[in-house]
Amino acid sequence: TLRHTDHLFISGNMPKHVEVRVHESHLEPIEARPNSKWGTICQKMRKNLLLTLTVMGVILGAVSGMLLRVASPIDDNIVMVIAFPGDILMRMLKMLILPLIISSLITGLSGLDAKSSGRLGSRAMIYYMTTTIIAAVLGVILVLLIHPGNPKLKENLGEGAENDEVSSLDAFFDLIRNLFPENLVQACFQQIQTVVKKVEVQPDFDDTNSTDYLSNATKPPPIFKDKKSLQFKSGMNVLGLIGFFIAFGICMGKMGEKARLMIDFFSILNEIVMKLVIMIMWYSPFGIACLICGKIISIKDLEVVARQLGMYMLTVIIGLIIHGAIFLPCIYFAIVRKNPFSFFMGIFQAWITALGTASSAGTLPVTFRCLEENLGIDKRVTRFVLPVGATINMDGTALYEAVAAIFIAQMNGIDLDPGQIITVSLTATLASVGAASIPSAGLVTMLLILTAVGLPTQDISLLVAVDWLLDRFRTSVNVVGDSYGAGIVYHLSKAELDALDAQHAKSDDIEMMTKTQSYYDDLKNHHENNSNQCVYAAQNSVLLDDCKVQVTLKDVETST
Repeated sequence: TLRHTDHLFISGNMPKHVEVRVHESHLEPIEARPNSKWGTICQKMRKNLLLTLTVMGVILGAVSGMLLRVASPIDDNIVMVIAFPGDILMRMLKMLILPLIISSLITGLSGLDAKSSGRLGSRAMIYYMTTTIIAAVLGVILVLLIHPGNPKLKENLGEGAENDEVSSLDAFFDLIRNLFPENLVQACFQQIQTVVKKVEVQPDFDDTNSTDYLSNATKPPPIFKDKKSLQFKSGMNVLGLIGFFIAFGICMGKMGEKARLMIDFFSILNEIVMKLVIMIMWYSPFGIACLICGKIISIKDLEVVARQLGMYMLTVIIGLIIHGAIFLPCIYFAIVRKNPFSFFMGIFQAWITALGTASSAGTLPVTFRCLEENLGIDKRVTRFVLPVGATINMDGTALYEAVAAIFIAQMNGIDLDPGQIITVSLTATLASVGAASIPSAGLVTMLLILTAVGLPTQDISLLVAVDWLLDRFRTSVNVVGDSYGAGIVYHLSKAELDALDAQHAKSDDIEMMTKTQSYYDDLKNHHENNSNQCVYAAQNSVLLDDCKVQVTLKDVETST
């Protein structure tokens, strides 16, 4: 029994002693019942409802597509209706790319000084180039070991369509030209490209040849000459926009307090875009399901193509799994010393979205949200590393291009010497850097690799039938590589960012103290001025008939 004595004051201000007794309870404490296994699973699914719905959307889309293929041939209009929600999802995601890249780069770099941003960029570039070279070399090793190419496949698949040869020098110059766009507005929807056209040239005849030509009345065969010209093609010039706004953000950060209004504007813009991303993500499970279902239905002769190119697909998928599930986590663990698979679970939503949309740039808004909210990566790192990584860090694309190039050589019975194999690896690395972050960009850059090694470019069209599936796998690996890169760069730059935050906090405190001191000085001066004015008014005022109205002597007119 517990006793507590207190004084209560009642009327008359007389204290009264009150004794309170509290008896101990003999009830046994309620033990928490252990949750069942299914209850725990359901609780986790409710907690990660959006992720669960997205995974279910991918599975439902794949299963529905396979079942509908078994049915009788489906009309093209029905296929279009099925894929329409997925097309809307892609449009919404691409709609946010431009404001997200602009706002994220400016807000991220404006919070860094030039030295910190330089170190951040150098670490990111070293990581990007290292992982891309590893992916290309891995693809070369696998395709040489498995040897999926067989000359008999060429007989079954037939001849491919002719493609215009692309010069590596022209492609390199186009990359530099797009890095410096002449019109920012035009760069939002167009990029420049060198186009080669064959123009017929009239032959020059001397007197003898012209006489023979007139006498025989025969027409010589036409002579064609390649003519190069620069043309604009549809597609956002992401590389040029990133280059400009990186410089814009660094210059804004150097301006300090003068640019505070602009920094606040782009910070608010970034927050608005991220809120729109959250709204779109709740629509993404349905859109991804329709996108995958419509794509599976629209593929013709899927079973035949899978049987003929099965070993090629298997080689690419094995390489992507090894790179994304073994090499990248090992690099992350070796540098950060943290569990890479728990990191992967934090970006699982972005990985699933990349698997469904097949676009690194389209997945960029989701990747931002996963890294910043789930894993707590500093926004200054994600807003700088991710837009650049989505443009130039293409590990999956480099691996795919290396495998495809050597596969085409094997299919044509061409043995590549070690020098050509090294050329394939280096060209695949550089071509993946220049590839735009749009669907099926690997097929475009494949022309560069085949031209550099001297392989037939028309066989690229034979691989288009399975590119829709491989594009999704390599895009998901690209997104995982970008995310691991952001985690590694954040770990290496954390001490510098903390020191920069402390420096900013110290400068903010000094600025606040200066403003406070200035405020008190102004207040003191204002008070002293008011006191002097009151003394002056008191010396030059009189009271009229005891009224509380002061009239200064200089305002009173005297009459004579």
